[in-house]
Amino acid sequence: MPGFKEQMAMVQRAKKLQKELSKELVEVEAGDGAVVIQFTGELKVESVKIDPSKIDLDHPEELEGWIKAAIRDGLKEAQDVATEKMKPMLGSLSGMMGGMR
Repeated sequence: MPGFKEQMAMVQRAKKLQKELSKELVEVEAGDGAVVIQFTGELKVESVKIDPSKIDLDHPEELEGWIKAAIRDGLKEAQDVATEKMKPMLGSLSGMMGGMR
């Protein structure tokens, strides 16, 4: 069973990881740059930009589709970044939990 020191170290690593993820940015675009969305590694939207010169206001469903695609792709990429950054910590946690059997 993990001791108090190991638990505190894990908490500190988790806080550090969360801070790193908040600074990590993923940028995706859709509609050939009509829509650009940035996400943090915490899966939060950092910014949304829409290029009016690439938007046809007579076809709003096209813009809606681009926004939907950018959100889907951006969340996937941000999740992948977070997963990669968390792998070492999850491995440590798994090792600690192994001692609890």
